[in-house]
This record gives sequence, C-alpha cells and structure tokens, in this order.
Amino acid sequence: MLAIARKFKPLQREMETRGWAWPTARWLASDLAGTTLGLVGMGRIGANVARMAGCGFRMKVLGFDPYVDGEQMARRGVEKRDDLHDMLAQCDIVSVHAVLTPETTHLLGERELASMKSSAILVNVSRGAIVDETALVRALQSNRIAGAALDVYSDEPLAKAAHTLSPLYAMDNVLLWPHLTFYTAEAMRRLEDETLERCFEMLEGRPVLVKSHDPRLRSQNVGVRFSE
Repeated sequence: MLAIARKFKPLQREMETRGWAWPTARWLASDLAGTTLGLVGMGRIGANVARMAGCGFRMKVLGFDPYVDGEQMARRGVEKRDDLHDMLAQCDIVSVHAVLTPETTHLLGERELASMKSSAILVNVSRGAIVDETALVRALQSNRIAGAALDVYSDEPLAKAAHTLSPLYAMDNVLLWPHLTFYTAEAMRRLEDETLERCFEMLEGRPVLVKSHDPRLRSQNVGVRFSE
C-alpha cells in the first residue's frame, strides 16, 4: 500500500538514473491516513492488516467475509460489509486475504473491478486466481483503477514475456513481488514452531488447534479445536 501510494517504484528508478528527484507534480503522492481500506477475507492475516491499518495509519477499515460475523470484525476495528460490490465502491485500497476455493475463484472479476473507484489500488497477497487477472490487466491499461500491488499469480513464476501479466512490468503504478512477502526469518521460525506444536498435539492425543478460517478446515468436528 505504501509503495504504490508513495510512488516508490518510479521514484527509485529516478534516483538510480538521475540521482535525485525534485518535488514536482509528477511525484505528488498520497497519504494512507484518512483513506478507506477494504479487506476481502478477515482471517488471521486480514485481522492483522486491519490492526496495522487502523491503529498504525488511521485508516477506516471495511471487511467482507461471509464466515466472520460483524461482532468479530467490530472487535478488530472493522466495519462488516455483506455486499462485496457496495464495499468496493467505498474503498481507496482493496486488499485480498481470502482462501482460494471454487467459491472465491475470480471473486474479483470485470464487474467487481468496475465497481472500484478509478483512484483505487488493488493489493493481492493471497492467491492469484481470486482475481481475474485478464480483467485486471485491462482495468490497469484503461486506467479503470489507479494501481495494483501483487505478490501472487495464477501462473507462477511470473515472466516478462508470454505471460498473461507480462504487460504489468512496464507500469509504474504496479508493484510486482515474487510471492515472497511472507518470507522472513521470523515468519519461518513461527511456522516451524507452530508446526511442531500441532505435531505434539497429535502425538499426545490432544485436540489439534485450527487457526485458519478456511471453511474446509472449519467443517471438521472431531479431534480439533478452533481459535477465534
């Protein structure tokens, strides 16, 4: 969100090629404070993004997730929206944190992208196929939306040629990341620790803790316990 709003990509290129950038209209950026963020998916990651956006950047946060009720969202400082298109129309930034299922495949397609403000930014760090990528390219090429930041793609690895998303490499308002936003030393340690905890629960015959809000996992009712 910060990288797109503050034009990090073209500014970095300007610094590398010219050595400096003066405060001209070309570089006029936007604040996150006071804008509206819409979260598609309010699981653990979505909830943490809501906390950082609301408490850290003073953004208004809306949430769309059929599996999380309004009371749970309110406790996280999020206003629940039951209609996706209604939420998209209100947002300055839309960030995707849903699980990929048949229900969510191309959840954000031509119609949904058309519902967004022309000044809005789309962030997808969940799964590429939740967004209709062909429709996204068209929306960006026609300036239907203002920008995008992507870390996930239906067809990985991404490529600079002969890929549905190849045209995005040339766009200053698009940030492409190689599916590595999760990849930190601290995150890897947490993953290892939690994996071992679940293994010990199974070996000791205790109920296995399920933290994910994936409905396929939440449908279990034997040998498991759920976090909120």
